[in-house]
Amino acid sequence: MTERAEATTVPGRTPSQTIGPFFGFALPSETGPLVVDAAAPGALWVRGQVLDGAGEPVPDGLVETWQADPSGRYAGSRGLDQDSRSFHGFGRCATDAAGRYAIRTVKPGPVRSLDGVLQAPHIEVLFFARGLLKRLLTRIYFPDEPTANARDPLLTMLDPRARTTLVATPSEDGYRFDIRLQGEHETAFFDV
Repeated sequence: MTERAEATTVPGRTPSQTIGPFFGFALPSETGPLVVDAAAPGALWVRGQVLDGAGEPVPDGLVETWQADPSGRYAGSRGLDQDSRSFHGFGRCATDAAGRYAIRTVKPGPVRSLDGVLQAPHIEVLFFARGLLKRLLTRIYFPDEPTANARDPLLTMLDPRARTTLVATPSEDGYRFDIRLQGEHETAFFDV
């Protein structure tokens, strides 16, 4: 019989692992960052930058979005507006060397939660990157919806500082939404 070498481990530590970089070939999306065609009524850009705790850009990450159309319906649902044929409801954009991303979309309408409560217009966002073993989930809300935002069940559960990290700012061609992974202005993330 051969002797088996016993592995030496340090108590309380686990091996470190990272995922990626595999985004360039493993997660392609047919429509990429284009949730709507350029000619779609109300087409706009949601642009931003992903920053780490030191304020440095996070390259080689992936921002993924899902959302309802302007009528509050998701792609594939019954009753989706005929004018929404070019609406995909899903976007995926890799971050560049400066941590920037851009998604062409339309502003979503309000949607009802499973318990029937009306939610403010929002875009669901997932972020994936090397070193993250679990994706990060957040939302983008809109600054021109103060009444809906004040009643949104998710936003009202957060403290005022965290709430501000989820509201985009207007820009020349749509909205800006930066994602800060850590630090003083860390974006609010949800554990679901």
